[in-house]
Amino acid sequence: MDWQALWLSGKLALVSVLILLPLALWLGRTLAYRQWFGKAWLEALIMVPLVLPPTVVGYYLLVGLGRDSWLGALLAQYLDIQLVFHFSGLVIASILINIPFAVQPIQRAFEAIPAEIRDAAACCGMSRWRIFWRVELPLAWPGILTAIVLSFSHVLGEFGVVLMMGGAIEGETKTLSIAIYDKVQAFDYDGAGMMSLLLVLFAMVTLAITSAMSRRVVRQ
Repeated sequence: MDWQALWLSGKLALVSVLILLPLALWLGRTLAYRQWFGKAWLEALIMVPLVLPPTVVGYYLLVGLGRDSWLGALLAQYLDIQLVFHFSGLVIASILINIPFAVQPIQRAFEAIPAEIRDAAACCGMSRWRIFWRVELPLAWPGILTAIVLSFSHVLGEFGVVLMMGGAIEGETKTLSIAIYDKVQAFDYDGAGMMSLLLVLFAMVTLAITSAMSRRVVRQ
């Protein structure tokens, strides 16, 4: 077992989810409650990472954030920040690739809340902020938990974008999925099998929790 790769994968998943969750909450709630021209296009854009090969996303990230790009050059020159082949670049890539896994469950959870409940809370004199905290969040928490679990597990097992954006630098960008690939390349099938089994077990637990939360949202 490559414990350093496992720790790095867990760290990447945790940081990505902590940054992604507030964005997903705002975006999912906005998509659930508001209508405007072009909303369908925004929803389609959010879903694009699900149908594009991860290498395509990784390519555009390399082009857009590399030192040869204007943004990459500015970050390197004035802030001494390098995103490509760096942990921070993996965080950005993980957030972008996991937006649909976070936004979709949250949007569906907010859509499942009856409008009458929010209207009744408003009639009782509750402010919008208080309605959000006291009414909407408690009712939408199964979808929020589903988004957290799905996003965390997907980051943990992501391969294509991570390899394109970060390579396989020990202690910096070599995640568990990259370590499994390296083990197979070195014909260490026992090591690869152990790490793969860990991801399989985690995926099974993730799907079980997601299924339970989905049924909870439907019952609401």
